[in-house]
Amino acid sequence: MKAGLFVMLFLTPGMILTADAHSLFNSAEQTIGDFRMQVATLPEFPQVGDTSQILFRLTDRDLNEVDSFEMGVRIFFNGQQIDAMAPRTIQGGHWNVDYRFEGSGNHIFKVDVYDKGTDIITYTFNMSTQNPFGYIFIIAIVTGASMFGIIITYIYAPRLLRRK
Repeated sequence: MKAGLFVMLFLTPGMILTADAHSLFNSAEQTIGDFRMQVATLPEFPQVGDTSQILFRLTDRDLNEVDSFEMGVRIFFNGQQIDAMAPRTIQGGHWNVDYRFEGSGNHIFKVDVYDKGTDIITYTFNMSTQNPFGYIFIIAIVTGASMFGIIITYIYAPRLLRRK
């Protein structure tokens, strides 16, 4: 018993090398060449027909934001390009843009970064909108957590009542 506690308290923390925060459902990052592009949506689950924010961030390999860069975005749905954002110069390492998703499902964002005005680096990201599956997923999690709480209460409530 004491040996197991020793292992758990003193050796386990040394085996954990990194800890990451919860990554958003619609967030991703990709490194190509000397740059890392990060993209996310706000809210995490965009609703069809509502305005959402698309958050773009460009850093170097050391995660330092790039001061100025030129980028454009092409958006695809069901294999066809449905929208585009013309190339523009972004000051600072991030750009937030409002966007309205018109269809439910997976959208492909192709982010073109113009490196030194000549080379084009294209990052590809999947962005999903809320659909009936999303609601079913959320309801399943809430139902499971509720059932766990009911079962624990059913097991331990009689013991607590008997003690009093």
